[in-house]
Amino acid sequence: MGGERVGFEIIVAEAPEMRAALRLATQVAPSDATVLILGESGTGKELIARAIHEGSPRRDGPFVKVDCTALPEGLLESELFGHEKGAFTDAAAEKPGRFELAHGGTLFLDEVGELPQSLQAKLLRVLQERAFERVGGTRTISVDVRILAATNRDLAKALKAGQFREDLYYRLNVVPVVIPPLRRRPEDILPLAAHFLQHFGVRYGKAIPGLSPEAAALLRRYAWPGNVRELEHVIERAVILWERGVLTPEELSVDLMAVAGDGMPDQELMTLEELEREYIRRVLRRVRGHKSRAARILGINRKTLLEKRKRYGID
Repeated sequence: MGGERVGFEIIVAEAPEMRAALRLATQVAPSDATVLILGESGTGKELIARAIHEGSPRRDGPFVKVDCTALPEGLLESELFGHEKGAFTDAAAEKPGRFELAHGGTLFLDEVGELPQSLQAKLLRVLQERAFERVGGTRTISVDVRILAATNRDLAKALKAGQFREDLYYRLNVVPVVIPPLRRRPEDILPLAAHFLQHFGVRYGKAIPGLSPEAAALLRRYAWPGNVRELEHVIERAVILWERGVLTPEELSVDLMAVAGDGMPDQELMTLEELEREYIRRVLRRVRGHKSRAARILGINRKTLLEKRKRYGID
């Protein structure tokens, strides 16, 4: 349940905003303070939580994760606090909860913003007293646990909407660490891509020379709505399908229409000609150079395709 040991040294942080977040996380790690990690899905909140645990005096204790969105409310209460034998129909034996399993270590509450309101009060009590009762039990159990929490929700808005307890929010938000989305840390895109290339190259036994200049430019232009997780998946897929040479834009399978989308600085946007050239290359590669089939997919005749290939210098 502890998972892979991850320290701050492996986290890519060239962008100023990411370096600031990592600096704060590093400073708070040796303490026992509750940390609330904020950021969009796929930004690496769990990675930061694991690094904080690894940088703390509790590093040799358990790191226990609870995904607050993974279970229905009834099961989630049992998962957090455990249950006694006979507490409900399927409770054939007593079961310790995640709080007990994390004793002496760290409990990571992922997507805590989704916690049902009925459980928010119980969580607040544990944060205040470090004590609770199992479901169906009367014995009070005390635990020594550090709490790290993460959410992609705007908890301030949830407070105003009455969806999240104010007292719980302030208990969790002792030290907020904000992880920026990948689109706000463009300096990290290529170092992250290189890291994933090396990682998946080793996993799949492939020695890939790197990215072509066009592929690198494409990665930097893309807005990455799925953040670091999306980049990781793009690189893994490209490594699996790789045959030879450097990785090209076509092998990356990034949505070229999305590359030209909103939200990018003007100097990062593609011209229509650049977009058309890259898309024609991608289609031709997909159909293995079959010109008539490529023309049908592109919605143009074969002669027009040949003219565009000549104009754009596409082999």
